[in-house]
Amino acid sequence: MSARIDLHTHSTASDGTLGPAELVRAAADAGLDVVALTDHDTTAGWEPAVAALPTGLTLVRGAELSCRWFGVEPAIPLHLLAYLFDPTEPELAAELARVRRAREERGERIVRLLQADGIRVSWSEILAGAAGGTVGRPHIAQALIRAGLVATTTEAFGPRWLGERYRLPKEDIDVFRAVALVRAAGGVPVFAHPRASRRGRIVPDELIVELAAAGLAGLEADHEDHSPAEREHVRALAAELGLLVTGSSDFHGTHKTVRLGAFTTGAEAYERIVALARGVTPVASG
Repeated sequence: MSARIDLHTHSTASDGTLGPAELVRAAADAGLDVVALTDHDTTAGWEPAVAALPTGLTLVRGAELSCRWFGVEPAIPLHLLAYLFDPTEPELAAELARVRRAREERGERIVRLLQADGIRVSWSEILAGAAGGTVGRPHIAQALIRAGLVATTTEAFGPRWLGERYRLPKEDIDVFRAVALVRAAGGVPVFAHPRASRRGRIVPDELIVELAAAGLAGLEADHEDHSPAEREHVRALAAELGLLVTGSSDFHGTHKTVRLGAFTTGAEAYERIVALARGVTPVASG
């Protein structure tokens, strides 16, 4: 039987609902052989995940970087999965710290906007709910749910709330700089859900061609936010450019309905990632 490999998951170190230790146990329970922990702009979950790694599970340490392409106006936000990079590489570490600070400041500004409109949400409660993780809009969504203003995270991300009316821009990393920083730290950069049109604007294929020339290693094709046609488009583009193709759940715990292992990566693509990496290695438990 082929290995089951899920290369995109989130813990409470960013906006997931399972702690890193709970996440690796859940991955083993879901029958995965390899799981990547890719919290937003942070490596804070790596150590507790390694410490709790169940027997038979391999952990790929990574992060999902908040990026932006400035080739159009307004710039398009996008996510870059970075695998097996050296977390101590100074430039990348400094850039991730800057993004985390900016994300927290943005969260606090959004809460002030809500409060100015008479909506009873508390910044200190939201910080407590993030439990030291990178604060994001999902944490504010939880506060809106607790206040009885919306029923679900999806509703909270609608135009009346965090999707438009109370949305503020993030200070992201220029995507070309992000690719260069990840490579310089010995990591392997893969473009997350590049054709997910249901999430909003997508970048043109020409940008992916340029990113491939700049060091992008792969594209995430199998993802719940890609339609079958979008998956096929990503596969064809990857084949044309010689990029590896991944599939993954983008698991966030109860913030999303998707299950661990809902989409998986082939063994060959995984082996290519490991072979390309020069930062850290996957951690296997006996």
